Amino acid sequence: MPEGDTVHQSAHRLHTALAGHPLTRSDLRVPKLATTDLTTRTVLDVTARGKHLLTRVEGGLTLHSHLGMDGSWRVYAPRERWRGGPTHQIRAILATADHTAVGYRLPVLELLRTTDEHRAVGHLGPDLLGPDWDPEQALRNLRADPERALGEALLDQRNLAGIGNIYKSELCFLLRATPWLPVGDLSEEQAARLPALAKKLLEANRDRPARTTTGSTRPGQRLYVYGRAPRPCLRCGTPLRAAEQGDPTRKRPTYWCPTCQQGPHPASNKPLSSTPPPDNRTPSVRTPNNRPPTNPPHAH
Repeated sequence: MPEGDTVHQSAHRLHTALAGHPLTRSDLRVPKLATTDLTTRTVLDVTARGKHLLTRVEGGLTLHSHLGMDGSWRVYAPRERWRGGPTHQIRAILATADHTAVGYRLPVLELLRTTDEHRAVGHLGPDLLGPDWDPEQALRNLRADPERALGEALLDQRNLAGIGNIYKSELCFLLRATPWLPVGDLSEEQAARLPALAKKLLEANRDRPARTTTGSTRPGQRLYVYGRAPRPCLRCGTPLRAAEQGDPTRKRPTYWCPTCQQGPHPASNKPLSSTPPPDNRTPSVRTPNNRPPTNPPHAH
């Protein structure tokens, strides 16, 4: 699943390509929107809220999309070949005279009144990369259920918005706590560090084409634990471990170091694929020249 930094990067690229221009093509390929036509309407803004994308067009309308596990928005120049996947996976096409944005494998696509955006994103906690970021509120949200496992609490977007499975594992490593440690068992020092550390990680990677939490850009050393089991821990050399975490319908592969991180963990690990999962850092929106953005994403 794309993380909050990738979604904000996507919003910036979509905003740069579409905002301020009238739509010359609008093709929304979901049953409820099959007859909707947004052509001639000017795109006013594209912004991210947590892992949600809000594309606002004139007339007081917002196209709300969510990338889910493997969705993406890609931007193409006129006559450029589309490369985001087979045609049957396309859920949305928005085009101006100069660019075409194509949404692939979008599990959520709906049209709202802009005044009703709260229906889609009002449940979210403070956005780590948004203007509403409130570290004290985020910590209060996390501590509201002290028995909940830290990893699960971090993924709950109602607590704080923007952390995905990669940052969950990396943040727990940096806090020296296993993802199964109850939130209430964090030390005062760990709890105090958590909001600022989470924000630091996402901000540091918001404009990078390749995510890193270690500071290294060398393959295999960009992340401390995610996707690296059973390779040695970069800090202590202990073989890293992996197990699934979450309820049966939403289990996520989780990585940790049994030496560096303290707290409970599964008694036995279900073997996961030896091939590290992707870190979803491939930009979910591409520009014609596939260049990374040079300016910070817009914060609206």
